[in-house]
Amino acid sequence: MAHAADFELTPPAVDAGGAGSTKPTSTSASTAPKRWRGAVLPLLALALWWGVSATGISRSGLLVSPQQVLHTGIEQIASGALWRALSASLARELTGFALGTAGGLVLGGLLGFSRLAERILGPSFNTFKQISLFAWIPLISVWFGLGDAAKVVFLSLAALLPVVAHVSDGIRNVSPELLEVAHVYRYTRWQVVVRVVLPAALPSVFTGIYLALIYSWLATLGAEYLLVAGSGIGNMLIDGSEQFRMDLVLFGIVVIGIVGWALNASARLLERRIFAHRSR
Repeated sequence: MAHAADFELTPPAVDAGGAGSTKPTSTSASTAPKRWRGAVLPLLALALWWGVSATGISRSGLLVSPQQVLHTGIEQIASGALWRALSASLARELTGFALGTAGGLVLGGLLGFSRLAERILGPSFNTFKQISLFAWIPLISVWFGLGDAAKVVFLSLAALLPVVAHVSDGIRNVSPELLEVAHVYRYTRWQVVVRVVLPAALPSVFTGIYLALIYSWLATLGAEYLLVAGSGIGNMLIDGSEQFRMDLVLFGIVVIGIVGWALNASARLLERRIFAHRSR
């Protein structure tokens, strides 16, 4: 019988140069145009926006020109106002994301590995996650005020929920066949956790962390809009709305979209690298 330490659950890599294999062809030329398909709709929207403002079809002060938004953006960058607001928002977002993710990994692992914890804590968590996140803001504002502490607590809750749900589900949904094979090879409980359960649950765990990153960024804007003390991108939108400066509001929306896209792209890139490393 093979020794348990020599047992691998992942299938062996296929030799690209073996019999029956075909040499991979370069797909850079064919995939290059596909990478730009996502830019079609934003470019069309920008062209329509520019055309409406240039022809003067709409005289409403709610519709400012792209040139005015660009000028406002340059002013915000040159004065440092954008960096102050963006750094404050990102600091809150990353702090809340880190705290919520850490707590979610612990609680999700506890619910996934322990049947007793699932019976005791599971029903309460399932009820808790049905409550709208914004319903907690009045209570959070009373307990923690309107400053950064309250916002970080709110963002931590936003990050906590998807991590707990996906981590616990990923652990509980490990294939029974994998566990049976580990039992046949007499894995210890620690080996089962490290070499079977965690690798099998990793895709679900990463999905939870990815959603926590996105949700915490979206919650950042809600927290800054509802808990108005301090600076941030959300406060920039509030200032623009109160001063009836639609150029500032639209510039803030563009910044929010770019940051959200960057966070999403970074998470997807990290995911591809992690799973590419595992498949080697």
